[in-house]
Order: sequence, then structure tokens, then C-alpha cells
Amino acid sequence: MKELGEYLKETRINNGVSIEEAAEDNNLSTSQLENIESGNVRAFKDVYKLKEYIKGYSKYLGLNPAEVSDEFNDFLFEHTSKISLDDILEAKKKIEEKEDKKVKSPYTKEYKLKKDYTPVLYIIIGVILLALIVYIFFQMVEKEPEHSEVLLGNKEAIYEFTY
Repeated sequence: MKELGEYLKETRINNGVSIEEAAEDNNLSTSQLENIESGNVRAFKDVYKLKEYIKGYSKYLGLNPAEVSDEFNDFLFEHTSKISLDDILEAKKKIEEKEDKKVKSPYTKEYKLKKDYTPVLYIIIGVILLALIVYIFFQMVEKEPEHSEVLLGNKEAIYEFTY
């Protein structure tokens, strides 16, 4: 981050802009701009805001904001990828301990998560529909068509007529 900050500072100086003027034009305080140019990321609480400040500042200086933003993203990746898994698990454990230590009021109702029975309902409806279709199919196959008896009767009558 120091390299990126120095690059921004050199560009500002080469453009002949004072730090006060640049801070005023970007709606930042001089200390914020000094921290950006010195690479002091810890001075900012929100990394996303810092990224927006850097992007706007680079645009102000006439640089390509996408390239500067990519450079900042590379710094963030290097910085965050160095956090060990143990540190992450320890931080998670601390958060869980804080949750356990919270005082719970006897008047506060705790809501339990309801189970989602939607997939089970779809399966039951599907099985019932399948059983109904199979039942209707077998009823149609086993049943002789009503008009066949009429035709057979007429057929015999036709045979009798021809003799």
C-alpha cells in the first residue's frame, strides 16, 4: 500500500496540487489524504470507504481508477490472505462467547426456527398424483369400451341378414 500511496503522492505533486487543495476538492480531510498517501490503512475503519476514496482520488489525479483499484485489491488480498485459520477461528469463538454472555430478559420471547416442509409436501403431492394417474390408467385398460357391445350386436345382425 505504501507504493500505491507514494505513487498517488508523486502524481499529485507532479500535477502541482497541494495536499490541502486535493483534500478540499475530494471532500476529505488533510489527515485522511495524508494517511492514504503514506499507506496507513489502519487509520480507516471501513476498507470499502477507503477503496472509494482511493478510486475518487485517482480519478481526480487523472489516473485510471480501475487500475488503481486493482492495485488496492491486490494489496487487500495479500494482507487478508496472511491471516491464519487459527486467528479466524479464535475471532469466531470470541464472537460466540459475546453472544452467550448477553443478558436475556424474561420478557423477551425467543423464536425458534421453523422447519421448511415444502420439499416434503411436494413429494407427497407428487406421489398422490402418480397413484391417481396409475389408478385411472388401469381402470381404462380393464374396462371394455361400451360401444363394442353395440357393434358386436350389429355385426351379428349383419351376418344374419346376409344368410
